[in-house]
This record gives sequence, structure tokens and C-alpha cells, in this order.
Amino acid sequence: MGHHTRSESLVVTSHPSRSERDAVSDAADLASPFGKLDGVDHDDLRETAYEIFFTACRSSPGFGGRNALTYCPSDGSGEGGGSGPGSPVKANGVGMALTSRIKRALGLKMLKRSQSRRTSSCGSNPSSPNAHNSNPGSSPGMAFTVPQVRSRRPMTSAEIMRQQMKVTEQSDNRLRKTLMRTLMGRRAETIILPLELLRHLKPSEFNSSHEYHLWQKRLLKILETGLILHPSIPLDKSNTFAMRLREFIRACETKPIDTGKNSESMRTLCNCVVSLSWRSPDGSPTDVCHWADGFPLNVHIYNVLLHSIFDLKDETLVLDEIDELIELMKKTWSTLGINRSMHNLCFTWVLFEQYVSTGQVEVDLLCATLAMMAEVANDAKRADREPIYVKMLASVLTSIKRWIEKRLLDYHGSFNKVTVGLMENLLPLVFSATKILEEDVTGISAAGVERGEERADSTGNRVDHYIRSSLRNAFAKTLENGQVNGMIVEVKEVSEALLKLADETEELAMKEKEIFSPMLKKWHPISAGAAAVTLHTCYGTLLKQYLAGSSSLSNETISILQRAGKLEKVLVQMVVEDSVECEDGGKTIVREMVPYEVDSIILNLLKQWIQQMLKKGRECLQRAKETETWNPKSKTEPYAQSAVELMKYAKDAVEDFFEIQTGISEDLVQDLADGLEHLIRDYTTFVASCGSKQSYIPTLPPLTRCSRDSKFIMLWKKATPCSVGVDGSHQTGSNEGHHPRPSTSRGTQRVYIRLNTLHYLLSQLHSDNARVRPALRILKQNLTLLGAIVTDRAQPLAIKEVMKASFEAYLMVLLAGGSSRIFSRSDHEMIEDDFDSLKRVFCTCGEGLIAEDCRGARGRDGGRSGGFDGSVY
Repeated sequence: MGHHTRSESLVVTSHPSRSERDAVSDAADLASPFGKLDGVDHDDLRETAYEIFFTACRSSPGFGGRNALTYCPSDGSGEGGGSGPGSPVKANGVGMALTSRIKRALGLKMLKRSQSRRTSSCGSNPSSPNAHNSNPGSSPGMAFTVPQVRSRRPMTSAEIMRQQMKVTEQSDNRLRKTLMRTLMGRRAETIILPLELLRHLKPSEFNSSHEYHLWQKRLLKILETGLILHPSIPLDKSNTFAMRLREFIRACETKPIDTGKNSESMRTLCNCVVSLSWRSPDGSPTDVCHWADGFPLNVHIYNVLLHSIFDLKDETLVLDEIDELIELMKKTWSTLGINRSMHNLCFTWVLFEQYVSTGQVEVDLLCATLAMMAEVANDAKRADREPIYVKMLASVLTSIKRWIEKRLLDYHGSFNKVTVGLMENLLPLVFSATKILEEDVTGISAAGVERGEERADSTGNRVDHYIRSSLRNAFAKTLENGQVNGMIVEVKEVSEALLKLADETEELAMKEKEIFSPMLKKWHPISAGAAAVTLHTCYGTLLKQYLAGSSSLSNETISILQRAGKLEKVLVQMVVEDSVECEDGGKTIVREMVPYEVDSIILNLLKQWIQQMLKKGRECLQRAKETETWNPKSKTEPYAQSAVELMKYAKDAVEDFFEIQTGISEDLVQDLADGLEHLIRDYTTFVASCGSKQSYIPTLPPLTRCSRDSKFIMLWKKATPCSVGVDGSHQTGSNEGHHPRPSTSRGTQRVYIRLNTLHYLLSQLHSDNARVRPALRILKQNLTLLGAIVTDRAQPLAIKEVMKASFEAYLMVLLAGGSSRIFSRSDHEMIEDDFDSLKRVFCTCGEGLIAEDCRGARGRDGGRSGGFDGSVY
């Protein structure tokens, strides 16, 4: 057997704790590769396995033969004399091996002597000839007055096996009695054991008739399973012996069968069982009977035997007597139809199954499974493989592979910082199982080689698959815990959840980098990079969905994009660091990362936001053109309400724009300003378009120098047949001339409102927001905070530096800006007032720290400076 050296990282002082629920769940996930036997439970298999084992070993020392154990060590230490240290101790069939060849090969540690020394009182062995005799050195009369001294001796293999198989002494005695009395001279493979036991054991040897009936039903069920349900030689459904045996077994469900010598039922049973057992594949005579060598009954029975190597007190440990027990189990091969290849495969399965069922706490069992897998790999390449072995091989390896891969595909949920070392042994195990399945069962790899295809590194590919799958599963669990799904409809909730998810995704990447990547790098050179790419894709997909459903720009959206950009930088850096040693410098894997393009998305969203706001402004302008009546709202507001709406829209647009929490370029500011300017120009043009001055000149009265009968009038009528009647107008004019009254023009009133509206627009465009006072409020808050935190000795210098920067900023506003910012002489008063307000802030702060400078500045020009004075520095 191959020897496997455990990694140093797996040597731990204590086993990691696991909840019983997790252990049960993991064991349930491990599907049996041999299926289930209907109607036969574990206890039935255990008792049958012990009976077959004892029958096969009945001629061995300690099992009731003539060479039964009679040795008792004189010192009671359990160690025989004459043997060198470290060599197996054998005394008349008893081997207390201080070392074990199998344990060395599997990398299993020897138990402590206090654990491994199995002793029994000398003379208490029921198979010993002197078991019920008194001490030869004492007289019968002294038996009750002098205590009998019982020395301790090592247990025989038979006693160990009975103890491990949990067989009662009564059952063991019945079995020994039958074997010694009737079957000692026959080979085990020629004995139909259940039938012989039914023939020779009577109801009187059981505690009750009910116990005897249960015992009978077990033996009959085993016969049915081995001869009818799972025969080693295919059975025709119309076989009369099989049909009669099945009917016989059903009839015995309600009452025991009569096993007397002259019993008709026993003759029927014997006839059916013998006929079915002694069949051969080709009908030729055979010297071996077939009643327990059908698959999977034979494998289930043999696995029960193999499980007896584990210590009952601690089932994660293997007995030191494993070498002797395995050698004895081999004697059952002829009865069960087991060969060495099947033994190696079953032993591999039993070790792995025990590792899982005991809570995955004993790494030695996992290492032993891996060592046995090397033997299985060699057996799988043998040319003389039997079809049933190939079926077993595929089933066992597939079950092991599925169980391991279920954990590896979600190793973030299956392992942690303490148990990550287990993956270092699970990975080679699943690689070995996969390789055997591909090369020796399905022939996938072999077929590829024959076609001349170059074999890929399946190990690295599989690890890459595990990494990506596990990270996707971990991200999905994080997503589920954060409840980022379609059920959330509140924008604020979605934003908070996405921000939290970004933090948890970054934590997940760091966990991968610190815990799993160092170990996975042995099989995958850029394991951390693959993990980072996976997380980048997962979060990017969610970000894309969020942006697709976000119709407008908001601070929440900006925050999410900025956090996504930060996460992307962390993940990209993780890829770069992990791919330093790659031949292409990691370019291949980096290409998998589709950039979030956060800056571009924010820029586009800002442009879209500007266009949407200007669209609303155009709608407001169009409404004004269609519905404005030029009526004042009140005497205090003698201007059009459309102007109020337009200015309110413009103010809101500017305020909302600058409240967006991101860096805004000068170009975007200019785009918004140009758009608003265009809207206001259109509106002022609309306001000013009140017609020409001719519209306000009264209509001239009709001509009065001609009478009604004038030829000129007649000629005029002929020349202008479609003209408005002159008679009425003339008559009206005459009447108005005689009765004059004051004239009121509705159009003139509207002109006044339009003028007021233009003045309102002008006053609003020069708004308490283009001045310095809004900025002073923020400056005062910061100066107050400075005075509260900065030490007294440092305050004067700190405040002067802030003052210097503030005045330089004010000077920049005055002098910079080019043609887009021009001050006129009429702005002098406004500029001077702002300048005084700025100086006043520093004069009143800091409890007079710089008051002297401020007074000097005011005194030089009478308290009101006409411009910027550098003396304030």
C-alpha cells in the first residue's frame, strides 16, 4: 500500500468542534455506492457477517479449534518475552502488535498502550479448555475460602472480533457449538451457513420462542436476499426453486418452521436452497456454493466486517490489531466472492465513510483514504478486471467525488480558518477519483490521447471551477442575507443594501485572499485572481441591474457608484498582485473583468440629469407662452406668474445640481449655465414681444369732407367692394365726436406688467445667492470648530492662514473669469459690502486674536474700504 505523508499544516493539537446536526447532515449527504438491501437492516448484516467470519476462521487459533489459546503472561503486562522492541508479539495466535504494517502504510498513528492493551482474565475465555475449571493448584475445599488469582492476558483475535461486532456470548456460544459439532471438517465455501444453522439449532437454545422466530426470519431473509434478490449467477424468473423458496419464506412470517429431522418443511427448504446455491454459470459441476457472494449483498456484509477495525470507545481511531483482523477477514473472500481489488476498494470506502460519519474530525482517516486510493488506481488499470468490479469502482468513486465536490463548490460555507487544512487532503482525493473515473472507467482521457489531443491540466481547471462556484455561492448567500432582491421597492433600502453588499463583498475577497488562496495556489497559480474576477462579475451584474432600473440621478446612485469604484480598485489590485509571476502578467484574467466604468456612468448620468432639467424648463416656457395672461397676482407682485415659476425652476435646478455629491467638471457647469441662459433669453424675448408701436396708435376716423351723395364716395364703393361699410363707421365717428369719453387700453396695461416682469427677472438674476454671505455661514461654522479644537498657542497662526486663503479666493472671484464675468461701476457698492462682511467675520472670531489688524484696515479709509487692502494680512 502507498504511504501518504500528511502536510505539516494539518497537524493540530485539538479537533475542530462541529455541531451534531452538521455531522448528521454531512453523513446523510454521503450516498451509499452499493444501494440498500430491502428487508435487511444493519443488525441482520452484522450478525450474518460475524457468522461468516467465524465459520471461515473456525480452524484458526482462538476460534474454538484444537489450538485454542492457553497462554497467560506471567507478569500480566500483555507482552510476551523473547521478542525485540517494536516487533509484533505473537503467542499461540495472539498478536499484540506494537507496530502495524498497515498503519504505517496508511499514515495512521499507533494508539497509546492504555488504549490499545486489550486484556482478559485468564481462564475466562469460553473457548479455552480450562475456561470452567478451578485453579489446578487449589483443592476443591479451598475454592471458597482462598481467593482465586486471575492473571490478565491479551485478548484473542476472536474475542476482539466478537467485542467489535457486538455479538453476545450466548449467540457466540450457539455458533461455536454448531460449528464444532457438525462443520469442522468442511471448507467454508461449501457451507450454506444459514441453512446449517436452521437445521442444527433448536428452540430450546434460545431464551424464548419469539427470539427463536426472529432468528429464523433473519436467516431466511438472508437466504432470500442472496439466492433470489441478488444472486451472483443470474436467475431465471420462472425458476421453480426460487418461486417455491419465496412462498416458503412468506409462509414463515407468522410462525416458526419445524426444523425436525423428519420435517417436510425442512426437506422443502433444503431442496430449494441447495438447488439454487450449487448452480454454476454454464451448468457444469462446481465445488463452491453461491449464497452470499451476490452483489451487493456480499459487499454489504464485507463492509460490516471492515468497520470492526475502528475502536468502539473512539470510532475515529483504528485498532492496533488491524493487521491480524484484516488477515482473518481475507478468509471470508471465498464465501463472499471478494478479491484483492474489491477489498482495496471496499477498504477505501470504509475509511472515507468513517471519516464522514464521525464528524470529519480525524485527518488521519482522510489521509488513509488517500493512501488507499493509490492502491485503487493501480487495481483500476489491471487488464483482468471483472465487470462487477468496474461497476463497484464507478459507484464508489462517484459517491466520494460528489460528496467532496459538494463541499468544494461551496468551500466558503463548508470550511473556515481552522478547518481549511482539510481541503488540502480533500483536493488530492477528488483529483485522484476524477482521474480514475476519466481514464479507467469512462476512458475519456484515453480516447483523447489516442486522437492526438493534448491533455489539459484538469487539476487546475477543476480548482478554478471550485473557486468560481464557491465565490458565487458565498456572494449569493450574502445577497440573500442582505435581502437585495425584487421584494425591496424603497430606493433608500436598495441603496443601503447595495452599499452594505459592497462592504461584505470586499470582506469576502479579503477572506479568500488570507485563508483559502495560499492553500489553493498549490494547484491554481492565480487562485486569488480567479476569486476576485468572480466577485467583480457578481457585483457588476447586480450594479448593472440597479442602474437599469434607476431612472434618474440621485445622491444614492452616486454613492453606490463611488463605492463600486472603490470595490473595483480593490479587486483589480488583488488580481494584479496574484498574477505577478504569470507569463502574461495576468493580462488574460484581467480581460475577464468588464470595467464598471464608474466615472463614465456618473458623467453620462449628470449629462442626462442636465438634459432632463432643461427639458422641464422648456416645458415651463412653453406653458408660459400658451397660458400667460399678463395679469399680476397682487399689488405686491406686479409681474407675470410665469416668471416666478421660471425663476423657481432655475433656482431649484442650480441647487439640486450642486447638491449632487460628486466631482463636477467645469464643462458640466457650463452646460447647465448655457441651457438656463438660453431658456431665460427665450422667455425675455417672449416677454418683450408685445408688438410694434403701431399697435398702440388709435384707428383713424373716417373721412368727413365728402357727403353721402358724393361721387367720390360712389367711386370708392365701386373700387372697394369688399371693404368694411363706411356708413356705420362714419356714423360712429360722428357720434364719438359729439360724445367724447375716456379711452382705456388693455394692451397698455399688459405692457406695464411685461416691464415689471423683465425687472423681476433682472432682480432675480442678480440674487442674497451671488453674494458672499451664504459662504460666510459655512466659514463661521468652521472657524468656530477651529477655535474649539485647535490649542490656544496655535490658534492665531491657524486663523491668519485661513483668512489669507479666504481673501485670496475673494480676489480670484474679482479678477478671474475672463469675459464671462464682468463687473461694472454700479457693482462697486455690492463688492464693497461683501468685502466688509468678509473682514467682519475674522474680526469677531477668535476672541480678538486679530482685531488690531482689522481696526487698522478700517481706520485708514474711514471704516469703509473702497477696495481690497493687503494690510488685512
